[in-house]
Amino acid sequence: MSVHDILHPPAWVRPRGYANGIAATGRMVFTAGVIGWNAEEVIEAEDFVGQFRQVIVNTLAILAEAGAGPEHIVRMTWYITDRDEYLAAGREIGAVYREMLGRNFPAMAVVIVAGLIERRAKLEIETTAVVPKQ
Repeated sequence: MSVHDILHPPAWVRPRGYANGIAATGRMVFTAGVIGWNAEEVIEAEDFVGQFRQVIVNTLAILAEAGAGPEHIVRMTWYITDRDEYLAAGREIGAVYREMLGRNFPAMAVVIVAGLIERRAKLEIETTAVVPKQ
């Protein structure tokens, strides 16, 4: 049973790695902007993929506090500091994504920013999940 419905106009080309829209009903869960530091707020990875992996670890830990998992994610907004680094790491990002989040492809936006508050952070991701009512 699906926890949400993917919205895809029939004549549109299918998106790769995201959904154009999601319709969901249930308890909404929101994360703050999550960066790739550990529980002690130390950034260990200097590379984009390493920080992305830690962002997902952190996001899943936050969602778990509300009884949510990767299958409940309906929207992600990524803020990245380097377009070229992001594009160059695409294959590796995809592998980490599939490993940790599976084949759930929420509505997504990627925004290039001049910088983040934590200077060493290469990306920050806000996530929305919807947990079905029991």
